[in-house]
Amino acid sequence: MKLNCDLGESFGQWTMGRDEAVMPLIDEANIACGFHAGDPLVMQQTVALAVKHQVSIGAHPSYPDLQGFGRRSMAMTSAELIAHLHYQLGALQGICQVNNTSLAFIKPHGALYNDMMRDIALFTAICRAISQFDQNLVLVIQALPDTSKWQTIAEQFQLTLRFEAFADRHYQDNGLLVPRSEANAVITDAEQAHKRIKQLAATGQLLSINGKPLTLQVDTICVHSDTDNALEIASKLASIN
Repeated sequence: MKLNCDLGESFGQWTMGRDEAVMPLIDEANIACGFHAGDPLVMQQTVALAVKHQVSIGAHPSYPDLQGFGRRSMAMTSAELIAHLHYQLGALQGICQVNNTSLAFIKPHGALYNDMMRDIALFTAICRAISQFDQNLVLVIQALPDTSKWQTIAEQFQLTLRFEAFADRHYQDNGLLVPRSEANAVITDAEQAHKRIKQLAATGQLLSINGKPLTLQVDTICVHSDTDNALEIASKLASIN
């Protein structure tokens, strides 16, 4: 399993995360594209940092929600959403180009990520946007006990999916994440996060917050850069592989 982290989420004078410390520990960087966080200079610096450490670069597009850090759902038409995705992907692709690298994958951020796992019409619009932009880009979505619905739609657009689990989030019994609005949604204890992912690597299962075993096929593990103790969690998870 690869290790990924959401990075490039600073903005102007506001600093988020510890990108320089985290980047050497991970395999894949999900780089903000300016709509929930990040700005052109931060994007440029983060791409250069990923190139320096030979980390695969992914776009981390979101709803246009800087004030809410992309964690608020927004009602958008398919045409609006597709245009906003193309705008963000084009910006990051351009910065990759001038740094002699390229995008490898796309992982939607925050509410857009969660919404696409609940709303098949929204997921379809995201697939259409990626297919129009570059069919070679891999789409990262949440690993669930049954991902057949999402796989069927991705195949219609000739897209490849990769499946993700979260080291620093609790799960509901249905396999979806516990909403951040609930107090127990986020795991900040590095040892607990390490134990859970070590169990996943050994057994293919994670326990829901109620103790239900969830069987998941996982390609990549995410740590959020804004989670307390993110650096310690990433350091422990890097040792698993």
